[in-house]
Amino acid sequence: MERKKNNNINEKPHMGRQIHILSHQLKRRKMLCERDDSELTIMQRSVLNYILLSTLVGDVYQKDIEKEFDIRRSTATGILQLMEKNGLVRRESVPQDARLKRIVPTEKAIAIRENVIENICETEDILAMNIDPKDYEICLRVMKQMSENLTKHEKNIKGGSDE
Repeated sequence: MERKKNNNINEKPHMGRQIHILSHQLKRRKMLCERDDSELTIMQRSVLNYILLSTLVGDVYQKDIEKEFDIRRSTATGILQLMEKNGLVRRESVPQDARLKRIVPTEKAIAIRENVIENICETEDILAMNIDPKDYEICLRVMKQMSENLTKHEKNIKGGSDE
């Protein structure tokens, strides 16, 4: 179902604004729950959390981080270099391709993994409070579609094609 275009800003639901507010609340909660002495930004913390969780089930490479967070290679490189400098991750060559480097959390990072998992589960529980599970699933599906819509639109603006 395609939405009818309406250029009257006062008649439109402000979905982007509501998502921005929710995003800000989640970032604030993350900073409160994950207080530590590191000087990592929210984005760096998010990447570390992704690495900590993803390495439980398989290998993680820089390209995975770029895709997951929809960031450029240079941005991912900068984040990973700082995390290496802070002793949170290291890069290891993989036997099948010496050019490919797997991102591995250090013992220092692994020490906070349980806390990260606990905070994520608690936040997800809070987000889902008083929401029918079917509605929650619909919301997730709709937000994923919105993200895909924005990605396709961005590629069209840049002159690329996603097909």
